[in-house]
Amino acid sequence: MTIRVLIADDQAMVRSGLKLILEDQPDIDVVAEASDGVDAIARARRLRPDVCLVDIRMPRLDGIEVTRALAGPGVPNPLRVIVVTTFDLDEYVYGALRGGAAGFILKDAGPALLVEAVRAAHNGDALVSPSITVRLLRHLTAPAPRPDRSLPALSEREIEVVRKIARGRTNLEIGAELFITLSTVKSHVSTIQTKLGLRNRTEIAVWAYENRIVETA
Repeated sequence: MTIRVLIADDQAMVRSGLKLILEDQPDIDVVAEASDGVDAIARARRLRPDVCLVDIRMPRLDGIEVTRALAGPGVPNPLRVIVVTTFDLDEYVYGALRGGAAGFILKDAGPALLVEAVRAAHNGDALVSPSITVRLLRHLTAPAPRPDRSLPALSEREIEVVRKIARGRTNLEIGAELFITLSTVKSHVSTIQTKLGLRNRTEIAVWAYENRIVETA
């Protein structure tokens, strides 16, 4: 199956470079490009690509707003969005992931990580550049949990799966580490999303760190 990708970046050279990297893969096809946020949203909604690569700083609408419009809370049939940027700032990372992004990749992370992020997003996983993961998790755990907020009743196994997701494990890795089948992992993930009212693995990871299910140490 070919993964259809949209690239949104205001620099033509960057778009060309990303396109060359992705189309060098036999299972990835760049179906559209956009130079600003408004055009990115319009093209994405019309073409429904499998994955959207979106820069943070673009004219008219920035990448955070584009992410919220395509993948944010309340969006019917959300698309999978990966934020790709040179700006390694906490507020951008947090805003993108809270806005529904399926990944956050720095442009200097290298071609292999970019391709891996696209495939992960297409498979329903999420990938964040390793260089910012630890700092991001510290940022997510900074607020103290509200004492009057009771946590949903997750089973011990579901809690284990949540912790693995928050640590960036794929479904295959979770299955291997917990000695369960891939279909069982998928079933657990689906049940967790339903119980928590979340739509994807990224939101599960954010929930885990916000509620101190996983510690950064």
